[in-house]
Amino acid sequence: MHADALTREIRVTRRHLERDGQPWFPVTGEVHYARIPRERWSEVLGHARAGGLDSVATYVFWQAHEPGPGNFCWDGNLDLRAFVELAGTHGLDVVVRMGPWAHGEARHGGFPDWLVERGLDTRTNDPAYLELVRAFFGQTVAQLTGLTHAEGGPVIGAQMENELYDQPEHLAALRRIAEEAGLRVPVWTATGWGGAQVPPTLLPVYSAYADGFWEDAETEWPAFSPVHFRYSTVRDDLSVGADLRESLDGIVLEHSGDGAGDGVAPTDDDALPYATCELGGGMHVAYHRRPLVTPQDVAALALAKIGSGSVWQGYYMYAGGTQRTGPHGTEQESHATGYPNDVPTRTYDFGAPVGEHGQVRLHHHLLRRQHLWLQHDGAGLSAMTTTVGGGSDDSGVVDDQGDLRWSVRSDGCRGYVFLTTYQPARRPLPPQPGVQLAVALDDATVTVPSRPVDLPAGVSVAWPVRYPLADGLVLRSATAQLLTRIAVDGTAGDDRPDREVVVLVATDGVRVELVLEGDVAANGPVTARREAGTTVLDLTAAPGTDTVVGLRGSSGEVDVLVLDEASANRLYRLDVLGRDRLVLSDAPVLSLDGALVTHTDAPATTVSLLPAPPSLTASTDAAAVTTAQREGALWSTWTLSVPGAGPHRVATGLHPTAPAPPGATTGGPMDRLSAPTDFSGAARVHLDVPADALDGVDRVLLRVSWTGDVGRALVHHDGREEVVSDHFWHGRDWDVDLTPWRDDVVRDGVTLVLLPWRRDTGVWVDPSVRDLPDGIAVAAVDVVRVARVRLAAATDDPPTA
Repeated sequence: MHADALTREIRVTRRHLERDGQPWFPVTGEVHYARIPRERWSEVLGHARAGGLDSVATYVFWQAHEPGPGNFCWDGNLDLRAFVELAGTHGLDVVVRMGPWAHGEARHGGFPDWLVERGLDTRTNDPAYLELVRAFFGQTVAQLTGLTHAEGGPVIGAQMENELYDQPEHLAALRRIAEEAGLRVPVWTATGWGGAQVPPTLLPVYSAYADGFWEDAETEWPAFSPVHFRYSTVRDDLSVGADLRESLDGIVLEHSGDGAGDGVAPTDDDALPYATCELGGGMHVAYHRRPLVTPQDVAALALAKIGSGSVWQGYYMYAGGTQRTGPHGTEQESHATGYPNDVPTRTYDFGAPVGEHGQVRLHHHLLRRQHLWLQHDGAGLSAMTTTVGGGSDDSGVVDDQGDLRWSVRSDGCRGYVFLTTYQPARRPLPPQPGVQLAVALDDATVTVPSRPVDLPAGVSVAWPVRYPLADGLVLRSATAQLLTRIAVDGTAGDDRPDREVVVLVATDGVRVELVLEGDVAANGPVTARREAGTTVLDLTAAPGTDTVVGLRGSSGEVDVLVLDEASANRLYRLDVLGRDRLVLSDAPVLSLDGALVTHTDAPATTVSLLPAPPSLTASTDAAAVTTAQREGALWSTWTLSVPGAGPHRVATGLHPTAPAPPGATTGGPMDRLSAPTDFSGAARVHLDVPADALDGVDRVLLRVSWTGDVGRALVHHDGREEVVSDHFWHGRDWDVDLTPWRDDVVRDGVTLVLLPWRRDTGVWVDPSVRDLPDGIAVAAVDVVRVARVRLAAATDDPPTA
């Protein structure tokens, strides 16, 4: 054990997790190393860290690592050890989801075919099954030798099994087997949803999804969905995995008014911390049902869980990937392997914040705003108790859709007020006029805000109460959310000394009010009034990157930067050139070895830093960086020119006809619509891609904007046509990564094989995209060129740390 092990200790307490003896609020995202090309691992992990995650979770798929009995594979993108080590270099801890059964939309739930064929009593303490598990766990633990937390490594936790609800003795046995193999980690977990019976040796972790592909095609609005967009003391969700339970075990769970169900009761153990591992970072699609979960859905659900008392945010998925191929072909869940759902054979994009091919999406930015706050004040928040208010009764069931939904997290001295008017578009909530709450603390009642405000429809907020700004400066309340704070050096030409900048973000449509305790001097775009021992400041300028309010109390001072939402979506906090800096970027950025790395699909982009380094220089001659321009009082801005990045149109306005599309069929244990396997009568669209469109950049995506049913992208490789991507149309563009196939595409192009949309098949898609004619329409096909540029200091710059 390392000498500093005691000070680095991680503990699970009754209320929260602790690290270094202090409350700790982990933020974890699911990233499957086996589904991502090894050469892309660093980029994906870098985006995860830049997105505010402090840890990643990953499945260890048995089928991938032992395709034949005793034939273990740990190389290439199956190199678990290399993945964990790389995560550690990015400053990320790792939770290893060891299985042995994983689900994860994998063939046989991740079991190898040879195991299934033996007919053992799997997922139980059957001795013959446990003997095989011991061998698999032994191999897995061997990959982690020297990488556990106690050894100074990044592995902090292990999950046993997944969605196993009635075998607590087996779950406990799995932990014993892993420990016997030598695994020592501070956190052991098991999924707790579905009324799972979790033994006391494992921490139950929970899930919440905005929608589910596992619902029936006739389900317009899943019963579980509205539960997750309000504040509630109910942690459990009986619906996740319910289709498998029904089809494999014959148990049907019916939601009732108290959240219970027939056969299995939900479990909500308030003697343990409220931890999650599967907050929906998006949603996969099945052939019969194809949800369209929006970035706003993802962000609102995540914030609702914080407002409900979560002390561990875990997302599934945070980064998408590609289904593997193995000895039996593609390794996705399907009717052919006894599962109720047919999912795509290749894509596992999941609509995640970071897509299958590294696409950085809006919810990466929306979630980062929450994660920056948790990085800064998660320790304080995790120690706060939760009071759930309007819009639900004690069991978390909505009384009135028109009620104001609110909760408060507080330690008795300070806290946060949570308010929401957000629910997905299929059942939106109304605005709330004249919002004002009385927050009871140990020694006072704080009215938030000082005067009522109108809360627009479709927003979720967390407003600080009695937040300490500086010595002698307390923000009693604000109608803006806390993002982060950073130290700023006084510089030549600036008459201000070294100071801190506290960053808030306003909510579109909500006036910004800052209430300070006592008599506080303020300068900047505000009007001030004194009320009942407080200083009330009303913002008179629009929130933005230069909207700064200077505050000075009896013994301290601070600057408050009030951003608008669009600017907050561009804000990062990264280690750049030897110190933490705030970064405003038009393109996705991450930090790597102290440099700023951008991935841009536009020929020009801007980057602003605070505090500013002396200079930035590009790593490639294909990019040019302008001299810094001072922007307002805080930022220095550089413009990055990358002429090679951007879209290149290769086709538009196509209406191909499929001469003989196959008829609809059903299958699987629940007799749901089956994905077509016969593409002989599909439409074929051949696309030639110029060689110069495929060269000179880091990544090249083929982006297909289309409507139809199922699409496949074929590339001629080694003398045969290979399916490199597939897509069940559901309303989003279809991205195909051409980068690994550059030579093949230059030589032979790409062929899209497309089947038509036919309303009468009964496939469910979101109402927002449902009104379309039968047939196939390809609106546009673009080659999207993504450039990678590393920005560092000039070699003659002085140190900036």
